[in-house]
Amino acid sequence: MSQHEKKPEPGDLIEIFRGIYQHWAIYVGEGYVIHLAPPCEYAQAGAYSMMSVLNDKARVKKEELYKVVGNDDYRINNLLDGKYDPRRVEKILRDAHSFVGKELPYCLISGNCEHFVTELRYGKAESRQVQLCGMTWHIEIIHTSTVTELLINVSNCLSANHWIGTSQRDGCSCRYWCSG
Repeated sequence: MSQHEKKPEPGDLIEIFRGIYQHWAIYVGEGYVIHLAPPCEYAQAGAYSMMSVLNDKARVKKEELYKVVGNDDYRINNLLDGKYDPRRVEKILRDAHSFVGKELPYCLISGNCEHFVTELRYGKAESRQVQLCGMTWHIEIIHTSTVTELLINVSNCLSANHWIGTSQRDGCSCRYWCSG
């Protein structure tokens, strides 16, 4: 059975593969998910979605799963079920819906979309991506003649220096890579 043939149940975590990172949402039933979305987070944003690291705010949205996923792959991934007991589905759904439309603080390292959904499901905000991918991200944003390099330091780098990609949109160019 493929990942798309298994129907998610309310309260399930949905992991969406966006290339070099994963976006996370929580399934709330009838084809809808709730997720924490920085302005650059949308299906087919590609490399441009990496610009989300520059945001310190994100909006909680309720959208159809297929619109959030777009052409990307996804899977049901209740990744911490072996570590924590999931909260009751009624509480998960009530709390998730209470955030819809609200703007929340956003931080790639301590308050991203994965932290948001694991807090809803388990009552514990964790991000496996941050824990596993500890690295230093270099993001160079070029707009007209201005060049800014933003360093996001995450401890315990596991990878060697390697190039990740580039993005161009709305007159802004972005190059990013990680180093160990």
